Amino acid sequence: MKAVRLEATGKLVLRDVERPQPGIGELLVRVEACGICGTDRHLFLGEFPSKPPVTLGHEFTGIIEEIGDGVSGFREGMRVTGDPNIACGRCPQCQRGRVNLCDNLKAIGIHRDGGFADYVCIPQQQAFELPSALDPLHGAFCEPLACCIHAVDLAEIGTGASVVVLSGGVIGLLVVQLARLAGATNVVLLTRSEEKRRLAEGLGATASADASTGDILARLTSADGLLPGGADVVIECAGVAETIEQAPSLARRGGSVIILGVMPQGLKIAVEPFDLLFREIKLVNSFLNPFTHRRAADLIASGVIKVEPLISRRIGFNDAVEAISNPARRGEIRALVIPAID
Repeated sequence: MKAVRLEATGKLVLRDVERPQPGIGELLVRVEACGICGTDRHLFLGEFPSKPPVTLGHEFTGIIEEIGDGVSGFREGMRVTGDPNIACGRCPQCQRGRVNLCDNLKAIGIHRDGGFADYVCIPQQQAFELPSALDPLHGAFCEPLACCIHAVDLAEIGTGASVVVLSGGVIGLLVVQLARLAGATNVVLLTRSEEKRRLAEGLGATASADASTGDILARLTSADGLLPGGADVVIECAGVAETIEQAPSLARRGGSVIILGVMPQGLKIAVEPFDLLFREIKLVNSFLNPFTHRRAADLIASGVIKVEPLISRRIGFNDAVEAISNPARRGEIRALVIPAID
C-alpha cells in the first residue's frame, strides 16, 4: 500500500509499504479521507515531538476491512472515525480521569502509523461508528471537532454569554459553531481574511472583524463597541504568539481565556501578570480530546455542525507530501488527503 512517511525531521516521503495486519483487539481500516492538520506541519518541522519513522495522519475516517482476534461490537464494512490519542489507563493521570494528560500517551499518526495511507490499524477502543450514509469526508472532521468540544467545555459558556474566537481556520470555525450551540448569543470571530469572516458569519458568528486594522481593542470593548467591557470568554485558536498575547486584553474583568491553538515547542510569549491578576482573568489551556470523540462523531453525523464549507482541497497521495511540507495555501481552511484519488 501507499503511505506518507515522516522518516526524519524535514524528510517526508511517499512510500510503498506492507499493508498492516490487525493484532489482538485491533481493526484494519481502509482510509477514505484524512485531514492535513497544522500539527502535521509542526511534526515535519520538528516543532512537535514524534517518533519517526512513522506514517503521519491523525484526522481520519474509513471502512473496517478486517477485524483482529478479541474484537467485539464492530463488523467488516462499518464506517468508523478514529480517536488517535491512546491512553494507558493505568498511570495516575488516567486514574484521575485526565486521559489527555496520560504519562504514557501514544498517538496514531505521531507515535504509531496513521491515516495518510491506504490502510491504518487502530485499537477497537479508539474507533467510533459513523452512519454508512454519511459523506466520508465529513468524518475526517471528528478529531478536530473533539478537541474543540473539550475547549468549549473548559470555557463553561453560559446562555447569553459573549465569546471572541481568534483565528478563522478550521478550529476557529468549528469553535464558532460550538459556542452558539452552548448558548452564546454574541460570538465575534477575528481574522485577517475577509473570506473567512464571511464564512464565519454564515456559520453562526454574530459579527467578525479584522484584528490587524486600527485599534481592535477599542473597537470591540469600548462602551459603544461590539463587546462593551470585553468578552466573557476568549478562545485562541491560531497558535501564534501575537493572538495569544492579545487574548487577555479582549476579555472582560473576571473573564476567561482558553488557549486551544498549538504553538511550536520551545517558543515563548510575553504576558503581563499584573493585568491578569488585577482583572482576575482565568487563563486555561485545552489539550486534546478527553472523552469527547463520541460526542464529536454524533454531532458530525447529525449535521448540526457544518463541515462541508470547511473543505478547501481534495488531494491524493501524490500531492500530499508537498501539501504537508509547506504552509497552507492562502485562504485554505482544510485540505483532505483521499487515497481513492490516486
